[in-house]
Amino acid sequence: MKQSLQLRIGQSLTMTPQLQQAIKLLQLSSIELQSEIQQTLDENPLLEQDDDLDEINFLDRETIKSSDPDNQNEDYNEIKTSTDNIADSRAEQTLPDELDVDTHWDEIYDTAPTTSQANHDDNRDMFENQTKQEDALKEHLLWQLNGMRLSETDYEVGLAIIDSTDDTGYLTQSLEDIYNGLQTQLEGIEFDEVEAVLKLIQHFDPIGVAARTPAECMLIQLQQYSKETPHLTKAMVLVDQHLEQLANNDVALLKRRLQATDIELAAIIKLIQTTNPHPGNLISENHAQYIVPDVYVRKHQDQWSVSINHENVPKLRINDQYAGLIQRADNSEQNIYLKDHLQEARWFIKSLQSRNDTLLRVSQAIVQRQHAFLDYGDEAMQPMVLRDIAELLEMHESTISRVTTNKFMHTPRGILELKFFFSSHVSTADGGECSATAIRAIIKKLVAVEPQEKPLSDNKIALLLGDQGINVARRTVAKYREALHIPPSNERKRLF
Repeated sequence: MKQSLQLRIGQSLTMTPQLQQAIKLLQLSSIELQSEIQQTLDENPLLEQDDDLDEINFLDRETIKSSDPDNQNEDYNEIKTSTDNIADSRAEQTLPDELDVDTHWDEIYDTAPTTSQANHDDNRDMFENQTKQEDALKEHLLWQLNGMRLSETDYEVGLAIIDSTDDTGYLTQSLEDIYNGLQTQLEGIEFDEVEAVLKLIQHFDPIGVAARTPAECMLIQLQQYSKETPHLTKAMVLVDQHLEQLANNDVALLKRRLQATDIELAAIIKLIQTTNPHPGNLISENHAQYIVPDVYVRKHQDQWSVSINHENVPKLRINDQYAGLIQRADNSEQNIYLKDHLQEARWFIKSLQSRNDTLLRVSQAIVQRQHAFLDYGDEAMQPMVLRDIAELLEMHESTISRVTTNKFMHTPRGILELKFFFSSHVSTADGGECSATAIRAIIKKLVAVEPQEKPLSDNKIALLLGDQGINVARRTVAKYREALHIPPSNERKRLF
């Protein structure tokens, strides 16, 4: 075979460092982005935060102002010129005006942990104090136990019981297992002693804690009521013996077993509903997960407008003092260090701008397609998939997917994730399409107004949707109903 040289011209996508950085920033949530920015500020001395400046484009600045107002001589002008041209030897790495992020990131690089995940142990931030304090209930019970005058044996039994209590307030081990475990460290302990300490703890605050079953938990709470409370005796019998029938809504059997009328049974159930089957939830601390919107949607003069929430991203600029130290034609280690970090700082600011621009364009396209939802609610939601927005903006679906993941939009109808606006569709009788979100909203509305004594079955809901021109099968209705956490018709039936 004869060897020869051939010249071919082709195009290929090269994942430059700045392109990798742009894609990484694009897929970060607002909290992760703030953590990434803070880490970059800590590592790059040429990058600084300035909250006093107005919103401007720092990359479009024509000059670098000196931190010393008197330093305006010819030497400074020469330094300024050198900082504007330090990347001449790396012109191929200069960022374009618009970063192209239409590529399959997962196909080229392995997904790396986000900054907030990778540095969870080393870099603590202000959000760490919002985690759930799982031992709050046990500490509360231990505080009460320490205030009791107990023998050493009873105190050790109490510690074992509290240690076996979960966050919802239930005992996770049987009393026999706790007793067997204590026999090895407490000689001569009797099972009755363990039972006595358990009853003591069950009357700690909150009442009913350390119960073994929901029936026992509610029964302990009912026992605290005055004996003159109407229907208390029958309520305790129902909880103790017929709680399963109550859960199955077997009204006829309950009336027969309790010998109660409809009015009496309604009063008994209302009394039982005053108890709390999960007393531990009153003490366990579940901190709210705060969501910071990435974009705001407002209506102005009958037009919906979209704006970026700039509070998520602090204003960044080049540190003038360090940039002024860069010298032309100086190849010292310190000067190269400053040059590299100056270019990285410019890349980072440009990537942030690209992220905001892409997020704004995608959000505007979503609002344009879903303005009916903003005006009229869920039932007006239009069917839309990622491809629709990708074709409209001439982007790749992977880019749209990254932009809409863990990004939130503040609208007059609440703070919604961008993914919320995308849903599948069902064909209508007139040949159109109806969004799955709209169908779920209609189902929820129908269930809300159904008669309690005869709730709508899935088949009946499907027929009612068909009357509105929406062709859905009974199985589809069941799927949407379960997604809404609506129980089936037999469990929704109420006689009072």
